[in-house]
Amino acid sequence: MNMDLNSILILILIGICAGMLSGFIGVGGGLVIVPALIYFMGLNQLQAQGTSLAIMIPPIGIMAVMNYHKTGNVNFTYALIIAITFVLGGYLGSKIALKISPVKVKFFFGIILLYSAFRMIWTSGTTLFSNHAN
Repeated sequence: MNMDLNSILILILIGICAGMLSGFIGVGGGLVIVPALIYFMGLNQLQAQGTSLAIMIPPIGIMAVMNYHKTGNVNFTYALIIAITFVLGGYLGSKIALKISPVKVKFFFGIILLYSAFRMIWTSGTTLFSNHAN
């Protein structure tokens, strides 16, 4: 697969941000990586989910990734770049989280959840209720 420098940089940023949020407030895959792959890399929902699961192969995702891969919904190159940078982001995010109060971390977690939920509901709702919805 041929990727331009801009795409590689976006994937690196996704990995670092997801890792930081994972270390900071315990979120990453479904909440950060999946939407980021959709909005910044142009993957569809299933491709983003499959690629996100490929990042987690060693601990939990091997069987699910096999199913997504069979249907062409995994981008292993994206998954590898994000997985490598996720480690660095996780380290940095945990360092930040451990230096501030748990109340503030909980607040940031809630804000991230609200923003993500609103964004996904809003974009899904406009498509869901149009004449072109699948």
